[in-house]
Amino acid sequence: MVELKTEKFKPEFAGKLNFYVTAVNKQMKTFQDNPTIGILICKDKDDVVAEYALDDISQPIGVAEYELTKVLREEFKSSLPTVEEIENELSE
Repeated sequence: MVELKTEKFKPEFAGKLNFYVTAVNKQMKTFQDNPTIGILICKDKDDVVAEYALDDISQPIGVAEYELTKVLREEFKSSLPTVEEIENELSE
């Protein structure tokens, strides 16, 4: 399970992703499948908050932040909308 958030990590995101992983395990996974893994990708995260949020969750879940501007080549950066433009479009 992969969930992409356009905002900073919040502890409740871990609970929601844990719910999704559990649902997949109970509804879709067979005995032949490997364990379901949850990956939460956020705009930003505080490592301590993420650690506390995941501390008692028994499912394999990880939290990461993304920074598109660090992986894009310079010539592509100007052709893409800024984060602010995307956020404004999504909020309308």
